Amino acid sequence: MGGRTFLVPGGFPIGCSVAYLTLYQTSNMEEYDPLTGCLKWPNKFGEYHSEQLQVEIKRLRKLNPHVNIIYADYYNASLSLGQEPAKYRFINGTLSACCGVGRPYNFSFSQSCGSVGVESCNDPSKYVAWDGIHMTEAAYKLMADGLLKGPYATPPFNWSCLSSKIKNKNSLENTILFDE
Repeated sequence: MGGRTFLVPGGFPIGCSVAYLTLYQTSNMEEYDPLTGCLKWPNKFGEYHSEQLQVEIKRLRKLNPHVNIIYADYYNASLSLGQEPAKYRFINGTLSACCGVGRPYNFSFSQSCGSVGVESCNDPSKYVAWDGIHMTEAAYKLMADGLLKGPYATPPFNWSCLSSKIKNKNSLENTILFDE
């Protein structure tokens, strides 16, 4: 159909998802990554999925050398937020939802964000997770920056084809790149 550039998103580290952490909560501390607090087994599956997806993308690139297929590494872009929370100014825990109720992750399947009696935090920019399912705007922005500016896109985005008007801007933050 004439498409020349495709972005293929990888999966998220679902073992770091507040919903998965709540659903598969265990007292066996061996199940958790000591660095991030994420569940190991779902993340191992996510790593395997990413590896297999990249193998298939390489195959498709060889079959279609005229097509630009970009792999968006959502897994590592997202995981980096939990590995170095202070670097990204997430001070209220990366594994606790900003909007929710319930311990230990401030999340409940029966009382979601927006329900009566469920409150949100004062500063969502200090959290990775918004409601236990979705990330906050701050987390999504950091992921987008990592994809658009590096290092989480393979091959990296080539900005040299943009007009000089856009290239001369100090920041891409206010540039609309894609229309919906």
